[in-house]
Amino acid sequence: MLRRSRYAQHIAAGLFFLLFAGNISLYHGSAIAQKAEVQADWVAEIEKIFVRSEDCKQCHDRHYEEWKGVREQTPDLKTFGRVDAALMHGTSLESPVFRTVLGVWLQTNPTADERRRCLSCHAPSTTVFPQYVDKIVAQVLSGKPQVEGIGCASCHLIKETKQTADSPPSFKIEPGKMIYGPYANPEENLVHPATQSELFRGSNYCASCHFDKVKDVMQKDLAGEILQGTICQDCHMEPSTGSSISKRGAMTRAIGRHWFRGVVVPGALIKNRNVQAEWMPRVDLETAKSASAVEGTALVRIGSLPHSFPGGDPVLKQFYLILTAKDAQGRILKEETKQFGLPYDKILRGPIPDPFIKGGHTRKVPFSLAIPPGSTAASIEAVLNYALIPMPEPALKDKYLATLATDKERENAKMIFDEYTQPRLLTYRVKSL
Repeated sequence: MLRRSRYAQHIAAGLFFLLFAGNISLYHGSAIAQKAEVQADWVAEIEKIFVRSEDCKQCHDRHYEEWKGVREQTPDLKTFGRVDAALMHGTSLESPVFRTVLGVWLQTNPTADERRRCLSCHAPSTTVFPQYVDKIVAQVLSGKPQVEGIGCASCHLIKETKQTADSPPSFKIEPGKMIYGPYANPEENLVHPATQSELFRGSNYCASCHFDKVKDVMQKDLAGEILQGTICQDCHMEPSTGSSISKRGAMTRAIGRHWFRGVVVPGALIKNRNVQAEWMPRVDLETAKSASAVEGTALVRIGSLPHSFPGGDPVLKQFYLILTAKDAQGRILKEETKQFGLPYDKILRGPIPDPFIKGGHTRKVPFSLAIPPGSTAASIEAVLNYALIPMPEPALKDKYLATLATDKERENAKMIFDEYTQPRLLTYRVKSL
């Protein structure tokens, strides 16, 4: 009886082992199949050319942390994908702001080519893989993009800039293993070949996407006496000293920080008052008064600095010029707001127009304010405001909000509209009549 029981136990143990081994084999086979499926996926195809920045981090951890904003986990960065009022390159696809703007714009039914142009700067890999634009768009809208937007490879695979019928953008990516950078003698390594490109020492590199920042996107230096010989990187990649390979830690050569900050560069403004004076726009007024109206022209200027302000985005910014006629007691007699900027249904439809404020230019805005009978205008006031994105028309806004799955998503989208469409003061002028 005991021998029979032991025999049954051996049989059961053997069956259990076979079943367990079979499950392990099935699981292992399934894992291999899943891995093979992932390797064959379109994301893996992109990443064969555009290596993920996490891989670059192994050697370039300092630049990675700056690019990603790892050291600056502020509420603004967590909520909007920005830090110090500048949207970071490392959040170009992850930012809730971009997701919201893209979602609204898609409700205007852009063509496939217009969608490709939209993503070409936010995800430069689409210039090499245009067939995956819609897949990337779907991932952005889901809030979980698998591919990188503007990563290390996106910038360091750029070999040249070239004006084409599709420009902007005007950068040209060279798919391959070669990494381009600013150093004449890049260090040899076992990871990737590297070579110098003069493009990394020119403003035309940045202007290939930030094309409203300079008068000529193919121009290497910023024009003007004040910034003669200056390039974008001098201010927006804070100069430092050390090595681009953080593991070495040697103070060997000049390097630039990789957080690409925008409007918050107080040190550059404080130490150079000429830049401060030329950077900010100003308004002058030419007026003529009659008994029934105040007419004239508002002259909006930026000095010789060829730099638009504010913000790095070249197509979304909105400007509001508010003209107000007042009597001697300061009472408002007539007010008019003139808005400049593209609405959502005009973005990337046809040639991109010049920005409202362009460095080295004067924008002339005519106006005519009718004065109520029996009143006398004593002064006219001009206030120039800006907003970073356009406010969608109510029907378009409701159409987009209806596409969101939860009340929480709709609440977040409304918060972004409130934050980014809020007019902010640029400058003002009051003139006595």
